[in-house]
Amino acid sequence: MEKRSVLIYAEQEGGKLHPICFELLGKGRELADKSGGVVSCALLGSDVAALAQDLVAHGADTVYVFDDPSLATFDALSYKQNLVPLVKELEPHLVLFGTTFSGKSLAPRVATALEAGLTSNCTAIELQDDGSLLQVRPAFTGNFLAHIKTKSSPAMASVRYRALEAKPKDASRKGQVVKRAVEKVPSPVKVLGKGTPKGASIAAANVVVCAGRGLKKPADFALVKRLADALGGVVGATRPLVDDGWISKDHQVGFSGTIVKPKLYIGVGVSGSPQHLAGMRESGTIVAINSDPSVALFRIADYALVGDMYEIIPQLLEQLGK
Repeated sequence: MEKRSVLIYAEQEGGKLHPICFELLGKGRELADKSGGVVSCALLGSDVAALAQDLVAHGADTVYVFDDPSLATFDALSYKQNLVPLVKELEPHLVLFGTTFSGKSLAPRVATALEAGLTSNCTAIELQDDGSLLQVRPAFTGNFLAHIKTKSSPAMASVRYRALEAKPKDASRKGQVVKRAVEKVPSPVKVLGKGTPKGASIAAANVVVCAGRGLKKPADFALVKRLADALGGVVGATRPLVDDGWISKDHQVGFSGTIVKPKLYIGVGVSGSPQHLAGMRESGTIVAINSDPSVALFRIADYALVGDMYEIIPQLLEQLGK
C-alpha cells in the first residue's frame, strides 16, 4: 500500500488549541500508521509556538509553525495564503480541517486554490483495502449517509467536532517543530470587535437535556432549561422543534445538527429518529423520559422513565434541590 501522509490544520484561538485538533490527530495517526505515512500539522497564529509540543504529544510527527502578530486574528485570506504553499510543498494525500467557524471558512478557499476536491462536514474517514480514502458525510438533511471517494489530489475534508476519537496524550513522543516564514497579506477585512458565544457549546457539554416532540409549546423550554441548569448542562432539541422555529439550530442534536457525546444525556419527549440516535448514542449515560414505552430511544437508554415529562421533570427538580 502506498504511504498516506496527512496534514492537519491545527485550529487555535487565543493561544488555546481547539479540542478538534486532537480528534483529527487521532484519525490522522491511525491512517498514517496503517500505510507507513507521516502526520503533520499547520499551526498559525501569534505567540503560538508553545502549542506545538502538545500537538506532537497527541500524534504529530512535524508541526509547521506560522507565528506572527499579523495572524493574531483569524483571517481566512491571510491564513489561506500561508497554508496553500505548505500543502503544495508537502504534497500530503489528505488535508483535514475541523468543521468549525474557521475551518468552514478556510477549507474551501484552500481547496479552490489547489483545485482539489473537498468533502465537508464528514463524520468518518476510512482507509480502504485498495488504499483509497472513503469519506462519510450526512446528505439530504441527514436522512442518508453519502460515501465519497475523492479523485483529485490531495483529498481534503472537514470533520465534525466529536465525530472522531482523540488518542491519549503521550508527553514522551518526539517530533519536529519547524518555524515557517509568514507571508503578510493586506486584508480587506477589518475586525471591529469580537463577541463571545452565549451559553455553553452543546458539542462540548458534559450534560445535555434534549427536548423532542413531547414538548407542547415553545415556552415549555423553560422547564427543560431548569433541569439542564440544575445538572450544570445545556439544552438540546430534536430537528422538528428547530424546523418549527421553537429554538435555534445550534441546539439541534443529531446527524443533521450537532453530534454530542456528553457524560449524561436526558431525552425528554424524544422518540428517537435514526438521525437523532446517530448523533447522541455514544453518550456516557442515556436517560429517556416519554409517555410512550415503544419509542426507539428507550431501546438504547440506560434508564427509561415511562410517564408524562411535565410530571417527571418537576419531581426530578425537587429531588435535585434536596
